Amino acid sequence: MTEARLAALGVTRLPLPVPFPQAGGPVNVYLVEEDGGLLLFDAGLGTAEAEEALGEGFARAGRRFDEVRRIVLSHGHVDHFGAARSILERAGRPIEVRVHPADWGKVAAAAPGMRELWPLYGAHLARLGVPEAVLAEVARELGGGFTFARRLEAVDPLVPGEVLRTRHLALEVVHMPGHTPGLCGLYERRHRLFFSADHLLEKVSPNPLIELGPRGEEGRFRPLVAYLDSLETLRRLEVDLVLPGHGPPFGDHRRVIDGLLQFYARRQEKVSELLAEGARTGYEVTRALFPRTAPGDLFLAISEAVANLEVLEARGLVTRALEEGVYRFSLALPKVGAAP
Repeated sequence: MTEARLAALGVTRLPLPVPFPQAGGPVNVYLVEEDGGLLLFDAGLGTAEAEEALGEGFARAGRRFDEVRRIVLSHGHVDHFGAARSILERAGRPIEVRVHPADWGKVAAAAPGMRELWPLYGAHLARLGVPEAVLAEVARELGGGFTFARRLEAVDPLVPGEVLRTRHLALEVVHMPGHTPGLCGLYERRHRLFFSADHLLEKVSPNPLIELGPRGEEGRFRPLVAYLDSLETLRRLEVDLVLPGHGPPFGDHRRVIDGLLQFYARRQEKVSELLAEGARTGYEVTRALFPRTAPGDLFLAISEAVANLEVLEARGLVTRALEEGVYRFSLALPKVGAAP
């Protein structure tokens, strides 16, 4: 019934395989009918397997690549933009590609990639207490992931608040920073649809990833702090059906949001319990939370641990001190004269 309802509105969901089990299922590319063509919301991963599945999905839907007029990228992760250049080539004609400016550097060929930025990230992880041998494992992990996408020569800005009109829908761009600084969803008020990308997934929590400024600046973006604020933005929207970046559509978005808030509250309680035993580095907190983390998931695990520490910092419950080049996190001391 859900797919039939979407088809009546000119929306087709194409699930494409991804090699990331933590993603929450195949990545979704949405084909939306326009007058005289198609708008694509996300493009999928740039692996041979995913691109083959994309071609098969177009064929099943009775559509052609040369019908694509616009590609709107929800955010700059490889499983969401990786096949965009392939789509441009298969279309054989210019296609407008858009992304929020905060994620432009993740997708544009003119911007430095993670290989160029790694010295900045490596230095930051060292300040979080990550041992040198582990840093080498993280560098290999990040380098391998960027073989899943080809960056784009031309990317135009996606502007929050603008409305993308298609044959049946009026899709309002909603900025939902958190999972990345520039993640955007699309909201259809009349039909109460929300294309959530990775901002809201039914079965998994989106990973808040460490983000530094272009010269390695810390603290410019605190992903989980921003994400929790964006969840409240989504809670206020009237939504009957969420079309996520991974997995099938689902309803009752406020139930899913409440579950995520409870999940993060429990994790932050665990972090506070760890710090009650004494000051710890970010890496020590990571190992306590995720003792069996595989090498390929280390960056995700460190990002998750530090993001929760940042939330506690923002609430005044945790402090950090730089000692011999390494941050140590502690529970904040109660203020003098404060009520017990």
